[in-house]
Amino acid sequence: MSDVYNELLDATIQQLQELKAQGVRFVPVSAEGLAALSTNPRVLARPAPANKIPELGKPTIFPPSPPRGRGQGEGALAVQGDTLPEAPQLAKPVTSVSLPPIGGEGRGEGALRVQGESASSQETLTPQAKAAAFAELQQRASVCVKCPNLASSRKNVVFGVGSIDAQLMFVGEAPGADEDEQGEPFVGKAGQLLTKIIQTMGLQRGDVYIANILKCRPDTPGQSAGNRKPTPEEMNTCIPYLHEQIDLIRPKVLVALGATAVEGLLGKTVGITKLRGNWQTYRGIPLMPTFHPSYLLRNQSPGDKRQVWEDMLQVMEKLAMPISEKQKGFFLKPSA
Repeated sequence: MSDVYNELLDATIQQLQELKAQGVRFVPVSAEGLAALSTNPRVLARPAPANKIPELGKPTIFPPSPPRGRGQGEGALAVQGDTLPEAPQLAKPVTSVSLPPIGGEGRGEGALRVQGESASSQETLTPQAKAAAFAELQQRASVCVKCPNLASSRKNVVFGVGSIDAQLMFVGEAPGADEDEQGEPFVGKAGQLLTKIIQTMGLQRGDVYIANILKCRPDTPGQSAGNRKPTPEEMNTCIPYLHEQIDLIRPKVLVALGATAVEGLLGKTVGITKLRGNWQTYRGIPLMPTFHPSYLLRNQSPGDKRQVWEDMLQVMEKLAMPISEKQKGFFLKPSA
């Protein structure tokens, strides 16, 4: 590689790592900037005719825009230099660059991953590459200590369970005691009810993917039992793992189970009673908020069960799943 390319790549990686350390996950980038970053180093290494290109100056990397100023101007990363070729026309608009994990400073194709507004705009991975990427993500999550209080009290990291090719993904808030013990989400009484809901939809637990906003059980100092709600800081720290799961799985529909899951995904603290049953959008994917199964266990109300089932009927319709008359009539009072 040429010295120019190495210098440019080192500076870019350093800048991205600094942004990652600040909690920034996506950086807007222009088509020209992307083309420059994607340039084959051999192109830069070729000697240029003296009569066509003036003497090179040092490439310039403009500082990034503030993290919240997404989509403004030409983008947060812009690269300039007389030797860079004219940017090719892109088939799809590029909106962001995914920052590599801190410590993962490898160069080459894995250093930068282009992302659009939703995961569906990414190039499809082969099944082998997808499985490998998922395994690498799980390994990173399994040794995470970003929340020292959670890392010190957990028994297991509860990463997720199900098919990584699922069209439907359920997201809860955080593991409980049973989940922490077994290392699998939704295995307690609430999880058993969720499994029944999935089966009533005509699916099996292995057909969908189930995960949580938090991968560790929230610690409860001084309590021998019970759970607590994750803090906003804990959710913000842990949710990048969920982002990567969603990007790799690419479900067609997301279901947020309970108010805390909705808050973690959408940043909305509106009561779940007002939001449930109304389609939302998360990272370009249709999202259905509904009651958490534990809420149904506490209340045992046929009306609440019917509301959750109506939400699932909407999900089935969105997924173009067949719906029988029997399924339509669940939890309805028999006509007189």
